[in-house]
Amino acid sequence: MNKHNSTEKDKNIFPWPIMILMSSVTFVGILSELMPSGVLPQMMADLNISEVQTGNLVGYYAIASAIFAIPLISMTMRFNRKFLLLILLGGFAISNIIAGLLYDHTIIIFLRIIGGICAGVMWPMIAAYGMRLVDENQHGKAIAVIMAGNTLGISIGMPIMTFIGNEYGWRTEFIGLGVVIIAIALVSIFALPSTPGEKLTKSSSPFALLKIPAVLLVLLLTLLGVIAHYGVYVYITSLVDEIQLAGGIESALLLFGIGSLISVLLAIKYTDNHLRLLTILMFAFLIISMGIFLMFGRTTGMAHFAFLLWGLSFGPLVTLLQAAVSRQVESAKDVATSVQSSIFNLAIMIATSVAGLLLGIYSPLSLIYFAIALSIPGMIISIFAKKTLS
Repeated sequence: MNKHNSTEKDKNIFPWPIMILMSSVTFVGILSELMPSGVLPQMMADLNISEVQTGNLVGYYAIASAIFAIPLISMTMRFNRKFLLLILLGGFAISNIIAGLLYDHTIIIFLRIIGGICAGVMWPMIAAYGMRLVDENQHGKAIAVIMAGNTLGISIGMPIMTFIGNEYGWRTEFIGLGVVIIAIALVSIFALPSTPGEKLTKSSSPFALLKIPAVLLVLLLTLLGVIAHYGVYVYITSLVDEIQLAGGIESALLLFGIGSLISVLLAIKYTDNHLRLLTILMFAFLIISMGIFLMFGRTTGMAHFAFLLWGLSFGPLVTLLQAAVSRQVESAKDVATSVQSSIFNLAIMIATSVAGLLLGIYSPLSLIYFAIALSIPGMIISIFAKKTLS
């Protein structure tokens, strides 16, 4: 009885060191995916490949994540969570270090696919793993802290990694990240609690989840939110050039990063009790920031404020959507978040493709209209989804 009480008591105390360690995993996970985009010219010259081929090194990674997430999460449900996470960290480390040592473009593609497969399993499982270590009323907080690594990776990690790549070469960047991942794995061996897997039942299969209206609603919000954000974010440099922003891309990314950080801290504090309000505000801030770009884009100060506001909207995107989908199921939260994660990756691919087509025909401002057109229904759905987002 006493042992049971102490376990319950332990769950009530939020395990900050463990959650920060898990956050470091999502930090290196997003860097592993996006790194090539910061050193495209270097990789093109060194490997003697075209810009499209180099860009595809990010694309293949995302496609592998989207395709393999659901089947592999289902297959690995029985695995001990700690053991599975260590395997995935090993996959990340090996794929980055070997890619940094090779000159064969085809083998590097294969390594990027391995990295993508590891990411496809890691993103959904780490959120579910974290939720199992805390009380139910702290699930949102756990997801927010763990997924903060994703936002920090984009806002702080990427500029640092790109600087390392430009100063010391892309190979140093890749190998360096691999070494950091090994260090995180070594700490995880000693620090992470061992948690058994779950049985996959008919009621917790991906297809069963897709029959739940509330899950479908969250997936729709995921599509709308991710396509709206990434359709503009992927081509942020084109937007900066179009509005002739003072301070250029550096000031845009800095303000965007500051906004993201602020909203991540707010998400950690408020997701559990105010999920619906935060989701409405996420869409509202996106609409307002895009509106400022349209009306005052060339006004110094206003455009800078718009980047800060956009960052506020972007920061908690992953956290809010994963918290929302995990609330709709009692068990097998890994499977629910894997379906959401696949839709997330699919949405990024759609955003990149559609935005690329729009950019080829119209000016970068067309991407702003595109984002607003998706955000308005997203906000309206969030306002009326009282039961789903409660």
